[in-house]
Amino acid sequence: MTTERIVNGLSCGEVLERLGDYIDGELKAEDREAVEGHLRGCRVCERFGGRIGSVVKDLREALHESEPLSEPLMKQLSTRLDGTDG
Repeated sequence: MTTERIVNGLSCGEVLERLGDYIDGELKAEDREAVEGHLRGCRVCERFGGRIGSVVKDLREALHESEPLSEPLMKQLSTRLDGTDG
């Protein structure tokens, strides 16, 4: 059984909750520093955070490299999202 650690004033769960905002650069400086301090002191979170960060980076790159949707497909998607037929 793995126990949750508190490192740099944050538990592993608190870091997990903030990880998305951390990766997106949306944390205040104080919160970012607390997360970074936890990641430096907790190997489990450091590895997990690194993996998640890598996946997010790869997904963002793939989205930028993808082909734009065709006009007919855009219209079809728009119609379905609007909940109308026709």
